[in-house]
Amino acid sequence: MRYLRKMRKWLDFDNPRTFNEKLQWLKAYDHNPMYTDIVDKYAVKAIIADKLGPEYLIPTLAIYDSPSDIEWDNLPDRFVLKCTHDSGGVVVCQDKASLDKEAALRKLWKHYRRNYYYNKREWPYKNIKPRILAEQYMEDRQGDGELKDYKFFCFDGEPKLLFVASDRHRKTETKFDFFDMDYNHLPIRNGHPNSDVPPAKPATFEQMKEIAAKLSEGFPHVRVDLYEIEGRIYFGELTLYHYSGTTPFEPASWDEKLGDWLKLPQLQQQH
Repeated sequence: MRYLRKMRKWLDFDNPRTFNEKLQWLKAYDHNPMYTDIVDKYAVKAIIADKLGPEYLIPTLAIYDSPSDIEWDNLPDRFVLKCTHDSGGVVVCQDKASLDKEAALRKLWKHYRRNYYYNKREWPYKNIKPRILAEQYMEDRQGDGELKDYKFFCFDGEPKLLFVASDRHRKTETKFDFFDMDYNHLPIRNGHPNSDVPPAKPATFEQMKEIAAKLSEGFPHVRVDLYEIEGRIYFGELTLYHYSGTTPFEPASWDEKLGDWLKLPQLQQQH
């Protein structure tokens, strides 16, 4: 019913063809136990350190069992707090002296208390232990100061498409710009408008593709999110269900094209 409300069409579980339809199928049937660790924002760091090396990780400052355990005095002037078990539970602090701690705690407690699974039935989130992760504040002083997010759609270990998220923390709407693997800008909209001027190709683009391929091995589909900060690549997160599979692509033909790339595992024989 959620799919019908968001996509304005019925979900075909028996013969899923589009990318968004197949994401719903994966939610229902592809229950790899490893998925819980890769969507846990703290647990995934050990996986990335093992596969790539710790130098690709944004430094961890602390991990807390709940918002009430945050040791504010031990945190630097700038930092980021995020819930490990959901999406959106993030507090970005650029100046601790002026931070509204009560507002920050209200936001963190709101996200801490919810089980993200029950929102969109993304089952890997169901059994994550909720915690608060404190990370180093990162900025790209070589560019315009903004952290652009490079998000690679990967299928069985092969990056096929990416979008760049920009204007995410400015007083304007976030922009998504899609590119192929030669960094040609593509006329795709999905969730947010394109930028007036597409983001320039990052210097580390070829290395990013290699990393995305390595991290996506063994997954029918995963989105690999990376940052380029002062000429270095940092890991962002692994996303199994882009927009939970309920946001249309414009034009709709791209939903079908990504669906062609996503080969469902043989688990389908069991259902």
